[in-house]
Amino acid sequence: MYRPEIKVLDCTIRDGGLINNWQFTDQFVQNVFTACEVSGIDYVEIGYKSSAGMFSKDVVGKWKFCHEEDLKKLIGKKKGKIKLSAMADIGRINYEDIPQAKDSALDMIRVACYVKEIDKAIDLVKHITDKGYETTINIMAVSQAKDPELNEALQQIGEECKTKAVYVVDSFGSMYSEQIHYLVDKYKKYLNPKGIEVGIHAHNNLQLGFANTIEAIIKGANFMDATINGIGRGAGNCPLELLLGFLKNPKFNIVPILKILQEDFLELRKEIEWGYIIPYVITGILNEHPRSAIKLRESADKDKYAEFYQSLIEDIKV
Repeated sequence: MYRPEIKVLDCTIRDGGLINNWQFTDQFVQNVFTACEVSGIDYVEIGYKSSAGMFSKDVVGKWKFCHEEDLKKLIGKKKGKIKLSAMADIGRINYEDIPQAKDSALDMIRVACYVKEIDKAIDLVKHITDKGYETTINIMAVSQAKDPELNEALQQIGEECKTKAVYVVDSFGSMYSEQIHYLVDKYKKYLNPKGIEVGIHAHNNLQLGFANTIEAIIKGANFMDATINGIGRGAGNCPLELLLGFLKNPKFNIVPILKILQEDFLELRKEIEWGYIIPYVITGILNEHPRSAIKLRESADKDKYAEFYQSLIEDIKV
């Protein structure tokens, strides 16, 4: 439970924003940042680094873009050692829109990609690293990746890329402990000899986000993603408060997280929906993207679980 190498990254605003298009109030975002800072969290991921014109500002909030003026206003004068992170999706950020790290409030930019996009991810990581940032690569939907392609991707990262960590991302919340063990071991085999750490980003469709994060820790992963109250797309993520309760590192203080839970998240849960909801369980069981469950929850048939399950089974057969 205690390894000084373990780093905790809070992605409450970035992943939680997938529910409400990042339409959080400035005060809420400030409260999340401050709670993480005072709690001793290592990194807080405040949103996405996306280029203007790729998304409508009438639809998505400011944390889909993470403009420098917004970031600098947010952090003010940091009280602790916390580092600020944003995520960049392949194809949604123009290289020229990433400033030099010395001119940015960001310390790290994480690159999210699928296995088939690993060449593009490595190229983007090189560009970001050259500008002075820390980086990670988050390989999404790894539960659907074929072993030969994943092996090749990990080998290529190890040989060509100087990134801080590569994440096992259970995008669909479909994996069990045996799969976590297998993948962390595989990532370590290719990456640890090159000085690259392994991370875990677990979704909670099967109520295993926290459990799978623990399993990854046991197997030697040192970068942990979590969110306050488990907020995140669909079923959400590994809850930060559970992770801090498990880790015995004295630098972490759970009290500020409990405080923001009672003061902000109780009200937020009345406005937006996430967590243990049966359609997300179903997509997790079937190792499917939760988009169909999200669409169902927005319809008049949102609680027709059996019919939803049967429709997905039919689609899979086809």
